[in-house]
Amino acid sequence: MTELAKKRPEFRNIHALSDLPSYRLPAAGIVSILHRISGALMFLLMPFIIWMFDKSVSSEISFARFRAAFHMGIGPVPGWFLKLVALALIWAFLHHLVAGLRHLWMDVSHKAVSKEFGKTSAVATLAISIGLTVVLGAKLFGLY
Repeated sequence: MTELAKKRPEFRNIHALSDLPSYRLPAAGIVSILHRISGALMFLLMPFIIWMFDKSVSSEISFARFRAAFHMGIGPVPGWFLKLVALALIWAFLHHLVAGLRHLWMDVSHKAVSKEFGKTSAVATLAISIGLTVVLGAKLFGLY
């Protein structure tokens, strides 16, 4: 056994306060955790999604109110905050979609089950979901 192998820490029982700051997850682990977070976020914000859909398709007047809510806000909630919530939903949907497609590809293809593919596909998943979120967020905030 080499000196490096002896000095590496061994994590058997991870303690949240002492071990987690030094624990490094691989990219695939980060994508997996974000996949679960994005699914939970979409589930928890389902009432907001239903409200947005209802207000956008009911009538022309309700659609105008819907658009005004994103510009002026609703009561004490400012419009920029509603845009941030919508941006979080956009990220959650895009990340969940791209990570789900990655998982499906790994289930279907036997060649995709390797450490190298796991790392490269995880990095690609993060890049694609964040890139698409930036593009759609720029549209949401009126940059183009």
